[in-house]
Amino acid sequence: MKLLKTVTSEARIRFQDCDPFNHLNNASYINYFLNHREDQLLEQYNINIYQMAQKTGISWVLKSNQIAYLKPVLLMEKVLIESQLIAFDKSNLKVEMRMFNADKSHLKASLWCNFTHFNLLKQQKEIHNERFKTLFESILNPVNETIFEDRILTLRRKNTSAHQKSEPK
Repeated sequence: MKLLKTVTSEARIRFQDCDPFNHLNNASYINYFLNHREDQLLEQYNINIYQMAQKTGISWVLKSNQIAYLKPVLLMEKVLIESQLIAFDKSNLKVEMRMFNADKSHLKASLWCNFTHFNLLKQQKEIHNERFKTLFESILNPVNETIFEDRILTLRRKNTSAHQKSEPK
């Protein structure tokens, strides 16, 4: 079975995650993105990061992130979230995630997350085992840009041109 390189899920924006303007709170974007990725790791790649941490003391920790808020996300709006592994090395992963409106005509936000494989028992960085290296090689879906801001410009241009093509004339 061929594994997906880009995974997608759907979410509905909830009241408790919104600000007084009924917009998704800036901090809540990260929760929606991370919940998506955790669900997709389990569904698509059979990786239960919580079970792994309980059994082995090893999992991934979020090391850093960069996010761009491009369009407001509203209370009860249905969004599509995509993610893909864009880089990895012996202990680190870089994942890009994108949030769109339901018909994917508007890119709402994009996030780059850097994760470190971490041994909670030893409190130190862990090296990816061969199983993970093989998995990461098979699902790696790199992007051309290495600078986040350049990637956002590319995504905006791509989304704008796709939206213009889909509008009736």
